[in-house]
Amino acid sequence: MRPFVFSLIVSMSRIAALCTAFLLLPALSACDLPAPPGGKATASTEANIPPVDIPYQKAVLDNGLTLIVHEDRKTPIVAVNVWYHVGSKDEQPGKTGFAHLFEHLMFQGSENYNDEFFRPLEAVGATEMNGTTDSDRTNYFANVPTPALDRLLWMEADRMGHLLGAITQDRLDEQRDVVKNEKRQRENAPYGKVWGRMASSIYPAGHPYSWQTIGSMQDLDAATLEDVQNWFKAHYGAANAVITIAGDVDFETALEKVKKHFGHIPAGPPLQKTLDWPGVLPEAKREQMQDQVPQARLYKSWVLPPRRDAATTELDLYADILAGGKNSRLYQRLVYQDQIATDVFAAVWGRELGSQFLLWATAQPGGDLVAVEKAVNEELARLLEEGPTQQELERSRTKSYAGFLRGAERIGGFGGKSDILAASQIYGGSPDAYKQDLDVLRDATAEKLTITARQWLTEHHYTLEVLPYPDYSNSQASEDRKSLPEVGKSPDLDLPAFQRAETASGLKVILAERNATPLVEFRLLFDAGYATDGDLPGLAALSTAMLDEGTTSRNALQIAEDLERIGASLGASSGLDSTVVSLSAVSGLIAPALDVLADVLQNASYPETELERLRKQTLATIAQEKANPFPLALRTLPPLLYGAGHPYAVPFTGSGRAAIVEKLTVEQTRQWYRHWLRPGNATLIVVGDISMQDLLPLLEDSLGGWKAADEQRPDKPSLLAAPQPDTRIYLLHRSGSDQATVLAGQTAPPPDAVQDIPYITLNAVLGGLFTSRINLNLREDKGWSYGARSALVDALGTRPWITYAQVEIDHAADAMREMRREIAEIQGESPATDAELGAAQKSLTLKLPGQHETNDAVAGTIADVVTFGLPDDYYDSFVSRTNALTPADLTTAANGLLRPAALTWVVVGDLERIRPQIAELGWGEAIELDKDGVPLDTSAPEPDRPE
Repeated sequence: MRPFVFSLIVSMSRIAALCTAFLLLPALSACDLPAPPGGKATASTEANIPPVDIPYQKAVLDNGLTLIVHEDRKTPIVAVNVWYHVGSKDEQPGKTGFAHLFEHLMFQGSENYNDEFFRPLEAVGATEMNGTTDSDRTNYFANVPTPALDRLLWMEADRMGHLLGAITQDRLDEQRDVVKNEKRQRENAPYGKVWGRMASSIYPAGHPYSWQTIGSMQDLDAATLEDVQNWFKAHYGAANAVITIAGDVDFETALEKVKKHFGHIPAGPPLQKTLDWPGVLPEAKREQMQDQVPQARLYKSWVLPPRRDAATTELDLYADILAGGKNSRLYQRLVYQDQIATDVFAAVWGRELGSQFLLWATAQPGGDLVAVEKAVNEELARLLEEGPTQQELERSRTKSYAGFLRGAERIGGFGGKSDILAASQIYGGSPDAYKQDLDVLRDATAEKLTITARQWLTEHHYTLEVLPYPDYSNSQASEDRKSLPEVGKSPDLDLPAFQRAETASGLKVILAERNATPLVEFRLLFDAGYATDGDLPGLAALSTAMLDEGTTSRNALQIAEDLERIGASLGASSGLDSTVVSLSAVSGLIAPALDVLADVLQNASYPETELERLRKQTLATIAQEKANPFPLALRTLPPLLYGAGHPYAVPFTGSGRAAIVEKLTVEQTRQWYRHWLRPGNATLIVVGDISMQDLLPLLEDSLGGWKAADEQRPDKPSLLAAPQPDTRIYLLHRSGSDQATVLAGQTAPPPDAVQDIPYITLNAVLGGLFTSRINLNLREDKGWSYGARSALVDALGTRPWITYAQVEIDHAADAMREMRREIAEIQGESPATDAELGAAQKSLTLKLPGQHETNDAVAGTIADVVTFGLPDDYYDSFVSRTNALTPADLTTAANGLLRPAALTWVVVGDLERIRPQIAELGWGEAIELDKDGVPLDTSAPEPDRPE
């Protein structure tokens, strides 16, 4: 486990994205193996992990509420993170899903503000606003401009102390339906049913981890109003909560405000908590399941000690060495050498009662899962026998530390400083408990890792502790709780000045200097994306992926090794109109990081062997996209919107088409690289802890000799206007789906610095915010969907505006009818109200400081300025022009942008249940397509469809 918060967020975000069938290795016995290797950390090793200190002050109120405050004045925003020490492990069999259900209910209104929780916070520019539940805790967090701190604390206090009166049967039924749709949506995705199967297979019946956090459909249906009210009374008292406040506030001010808002809330009843229950697998267990996926995947898991045990930190390093990147043992063996898998993953899932070591590998399409498992077992056995090398240990250690540092750059959100301090208090008993993990990271040796790995492939045990309950008391309420606190004016966005220069090679440079954190982000922006693919869709993405797969002096693994050793990261990706090569480096190690970047840019070798491997991975990605309803719809829509021959008539995912990718040659990828990735076609954006005086010599040393190839750059394809047809409906069959994915799109005018502001604001009202019309209609009012949104997609030419939702399949046509009605009515029959406009204005403008906290975020904003030719002060004028809009302006924008009778609809789901509904709409013929977007011949016998 990497430090408390970092490891959980990094590991679980990857776990959530990649999953399927589960399998366990036979237990390995330590007595069957030779003694582990020796080796101690050297002085240079320790220098790579300098101490990290997040200053804080802590207080415990009389009612038991714990307050932690960290002062950070770099940006006028404040993060509030409320952690309740309750999760799904605290539930009982037959009453599962309550913790997660309450996460939803606590966003629906409280006794003194009986409305959507997001609404008054979106109105003041809140960012990083969300709530999450896992097996061990529930948390709610948001960043707000400093003047809005009282409003956020008032809101959090009202749902902590004044919620029950707002929980009605109607509201329970509404959110129960939302949660059930969320569960359906998760399980409808490829590999989505793995986690429920794994939980019940690893842990015995009745174990707190034997059910999923989201609960079962039966338990959700059976939950009564009394059940959920009793659950809240038992677990959401002040003494079971930790509040972390980080940012532009001092301790005394924060303490005064927290006492004012929270001091009257009762502590809650004494709680009985299970502290350790790791679970035991007495023997190997093996199962098999089927799912709608294009590739077989192997899962393995072992039970481990609780997350606070040093062994979990050591084992997460071990997992990274085993399968944590290109240089990991399993990645090299399975993906590079044998090429029998498209991805591998390993991490420790640190949890309070007992952790898990998770490992999986996805076989090549049509590949042999037996061969994959054989290779996994061989590499694991070899690592257990030999132990990691010092080089492997150093690489993994430095990568983990750099990742923690990047998280700690932010005050809020997942992995930010408020999250680190709260997690440390909840799981480690002190806000600085994260230092214990860093100490373990610093002191780890190959010998320690090997001993620990061998030890925890054996049995576990259970311990119970009983602690006295303190004599809590709570104060009397001392404030008026019938109205929200007023919010003062938030300051304008204050981005660093753009410093401009040009290198000898003609490379344009923009620097935004920020010295708060010793990190520097480089973003090299090239004026070409997959709109240049022409009749070779997938070429730009594959060519970009090949960029760091080898140079004339380094192979791909050496590139990764050199970057990991200095805690740097390099990435390259293509978008519709641009390609970005990004480099993140610690400020004291910029020169060696730039050397690697320069080598990749100037000497990329595009080796044939790597093309074949990446081709297989790309084809596997395309197959995954076709198996997943929403990516399938995104692949299908663009050619329907733009028509044959348009540069944008390519899958919006950028992966291309399988028939083309199968035939691309290495010379075609090299030619794309020579044509487009050249200094005269690029702008280097630099944000972070460096001055222009120091930057330019480093750039001249590394990139000063960069020259374009002799070939002349071809002209970019013309971004012709796209057709604007009448309503069209296209259907794609996905057998057995309980949900339908509904996506509608139309073309919109190209970006315009003036006209975009009314369009963006209109979209926020219609479908861009949680409290937007389309989302509140389909999610809250109808209960058909977990969420529905709309978006104006960035593009240089005529661009797409889309609206989308995943809905209960029996309401697919109903959802389409409601979405079109909302779009039509905002054009005049039911125009945007003053309240809706005001909420959108505040959300779009006041959130700007919170959206620009990190160097990477600032680099992204500068990239938008460059890509779309915006003035440097665009975001300053954005605030004043957005705030000057009237409801009439949004009506004008709606009539200029939206064409509800000319939408192109793509619907994915089980067509046996969808076709009759669509026919009843009376919107014209619905054309069935295959997964490549090709119409099926409806006059021929019913075609076989993939299962």
